[in-house]
Amino acid sequence: MTRPRQENATSRGEDKPSTPDGAHLETGEVVEVVVEWKPGKQEWAVMFTIALISLMVALDATILVSVLPTLAVDLGGSATDAFWAGTSYLLSCAVCQPFIASLSDIFGRKEMLLASVLFFTIGTVLCAPIASSFTVFFAGRAVQGIGGGGIITMGQVIFADIVPLRQRPKYFSLVLAAWALGSVLGPLIGGLFVEHAIWAWCFYVNIPFCALGLILVPLCVNLTTDRTSLRSKLARVDWMGGFLFIGGLTSFLVGMSWAGVQFQWKSVQVLVPMMAGVAAIVACFFWEKHVAREPFLRPSLFYSASALAAYACALFQGFILFCALYYVPFYFTSVHFERPTQSGLDIFPVTCVLLPGSILVSLISTRTGRYRWAIWSGWAITSLGCGLLALFDQNTPTPVWATILAVFGVGHGILLTSVNVAIQAISTVADAGRAAAMYAFMRTLGMAIGVAVGGTVFQNRMIAKLQEFGMSEDIAHDSEAFVPKMAAMDPDDPIRVGALEAYVAGFHGVYWTITGASVAALLVSLIIKRHTMNKSLDTRFTLQGAATPMMAGVTVMMEQLNAEDRSQDTCTSDRRLPPVVKDSNLSSQMPSAFDLASVDSISKDSEADEPEHNDQREKNDIDNESEDSEIDMAAVAYFVEASGKIVPVSIKSDEGAVSQMGSVFECDINEEGREEGRASSQSSHQSEPPSPEELFEQAWGAGSMNSGDESDHAEHEAAFANLAPAWMYEGEETR
Repeated sequence: MTRPRQENATSRGEDKPSTPDGAHLETGEVVEVVVEWKPGKQEWAVMFTIALISLMVALDATILVSVLPTLAVDLGGSATDAFWAGTSYLLSCAVCQPFIASLSDIFGRKEMLLASVLFFTIGTVLCAPIASSFTVFFAGRAVQGIGGGGIITMGQVIFADIVPLRQRPKYFSLVLAAWALGSVLGPLIGGLFVEHAIWAWCFYVNIPFCALGLILVPLCVNLTTDRTSLRSKLARVDWMGGFLFIGGLTSFLVGMSWAGVQFQWKSVQVLVPMMAGVAAIVACFFWEKHVAREPFLRPSLFYSASALAAYACALFQGFILFCALYYVPFYFTSVHFERPTQSGLDIFPVTCVLLPGSILVSLISTRTGRYRWAIWSGWAITSLGCGLLALFDQNTPTPVWATILAVFGVGHGILLTSVNVAIQAISTVADAGRAAAMYAFMRTLGMAIGVAVGGTVFQNRMIAKLQEFGMSEDIAHDSEAFVPKMAAMDPDDPIRVGALEAYVAGFHGVYWTITGASVAALLVSLIIKRHTMNKSLDTRFTLQGAATPMMAGVTVMMEQLNAEDRSQDTCTSDRRLPPVVKDSNLSSQMPSAFDLASVDSISKDSEADEPEHNDQREKNDIDNESEDSEIDMAAVAYFVEASGKIVPVSIKSDEGAVSQMGSVFECDINEEGREEGRASSQSSHQSEPPSPEELFEQAWGAGSMNSGDESDHAEHEAAFANLAPAWMYEGEETR
């Protein structure tokens, strides 16, 4: 495997090697080389499919907000039945998400996403064409919720499989935009259907989305799947853990939803299901930690205070979002007597700023690798917006409420991206998919809790105000049905005046509640420490035929050392030299099959914030100090990808990277990885460095790319020949 000698910086007579953008390195200078990850056609197809079905789920979650009173009348139900029409969906959507994420590890990503779309389709059919009573309707909404929860969580998991974390915020903003758009347009579309058609159209509108999802998911979402028997896969499922978790959480949420709405908080009907639910959840955690062979809940997701704080922020986020999306339109219909369509239009100020804010934060986070500033500023602005909602009354002018809603939208748009990114950055690379799914679960759980808490606060505040006016409490128990009666009254009617005061008091109670939740979330978010976003992809589920390498996001640093530094066996990261960032693109230097998706450095700050994770960080941090830095970096990344192993060893010697590369393939990753790596490095200095041909054979023998196909062997060997730096061949003929 001999090729003509290539010129490097030294052979050209230059004493300063250059970075890919042409800038020369000074002695002792460290630079970060960033290689931009760009999705191919297959990645775009997957992202578009997930965004499309996410839009469907978001629409369905909010479209009934302005439809519930009409729906209750048509199906012969009460205000309580209308309340459960929304609650049953959110409840089933929340409780199934972690278990579905676990099933996708066993049965496959595409299979579980397709099953989720199928469940959503069946639930849609049960709700619209078939439902003639609330019993059937509740069943349909519950089935829809299972499907919707699966779509939400699988979208998060699949993005974690195919997009490196550093680039994930930018591209996941496509899904966030679809979700935000659907959440805000839902009440508007629902109002249009109520005024100009029938409520069943709220479900008919899902059918085209369902059909597209059932077609696009099998065609586009082609991620690899374990080829084992169905029996062996079923045996791996944590059935007991799933039963305890889903059953316990359902029981707890049902009891909470009944509290203050159908029964008193201290009643047996509330306390028994809530206590039974808590007991089942505690039993679930014990089972997962001590008994389950393959637990569906990973304790490693909750390993630190930062992780717990980030999940709490996701819970608060869902709680606040649902309360706002439900009680702001209800404010316009009940206090200003607007039509459902107009009340849907009134929340457009939220949409107009939420989407740009989310996308802007995504781009900045991808560029800088920072996200904590966005979390803190997002919660501060959201707290301000929630507090300003308390200014809403019968006489609030349009410019005032529009500005307040815009402030709320800015804050929540910032949080949509930043909290999600924080959770995945805090988790280990192997847990990234599960962490993303847990974020979706916590946010949905917050929405389900918001149903119970928001309804209780609103009703209790209304009752207190009605008692001041000596009016019946029945108005509070059936607040939506009383709105048309109140609108028909004379403006000076004492009943109307008192009822309006009671409605405003109820809304203020909800708004102050979410303000308190926002402030609490801001305080909790201060616990979150900075974690690096420069993490590689580590998953068994790769997109078939895609060019994205498994080591997308691998960290590589370049440094020009003086002769004294070159003779020392210390790694660059130990010296903590200040980085000088220089952007470049190495795509033209490598075959597309081995194109790096992201190459960037891990900062000193992130290491200081994560002392307990130095081992994991070092696996992703390769200090490349060779002379021909640009091509060395590509060769090292290729070898690491080919071998499937990364060890924390410094790649340097008088002979170049070759004498050290052998240790990359000889060392296993374990707690003594650094010591073994250094020991192997020392032994490699004492022996003759392997030839490029021998080195390639080591990589091939240890690597996950070894398919046994001789043509693949030749292809990889040829690729290495193109990537290996010139000095690796210097002296080869005399060896």
